[in-house]
Amino acid sequence: MFTPRPIGFVSSPFKETAAIPKGLGAKHTAEGVLKILPEFEPGLNDIEGFSHLFVLWTFDRSDGFDLSAAPPSDDRPHGVFATRSPRRPNPIGLTVVELLRRDQGSLYVRGVDMLDGTPILDIKPYLSSIPAETLRRGWLAEAEARKA
Repeated sequence: MFTPRPIGFVSSPFKETAAIPKGLGAKHTAEGVLKILPEFEPGLNDIEGFSHLFVLWTFDRSDGFDLSAAPPSDDRPHGVFATRSPRRPNPIGLTVVELLRRDQGSLYVRGVDMLDGTPILDIKPYLSSIPAETLRRGWLAEAEARKA
């Protein structure tokens, strides 16, 4: 077992979960700053060359978990691992953000969907060799088709 520790914290316009866009057609265009702790700043070397980043973070204000969740984009319940619900056995979040610029230990990004002050666990460059035409969207595609 390991105990994760934050490498930094999110500065976000979202103070409450209700303010974060959710559901079908939700646009994640909000800008924020990933403020990396000084001892981890050397780990940001060469990150400026990437347009997008994976950000791993923790749902630090979520309590408990459910194995079934009814997401706002569908009126049907799904297994928690087939959703982005914050009520998970391990409260870990994953977001893809666009890197706008870096200023020392601060990464200015677009696409935040985290609450202000959220602990950041890790950052990785967004890389994918999967062609878009081979990706499947599971139940979400079905929910979108029902709403269309």
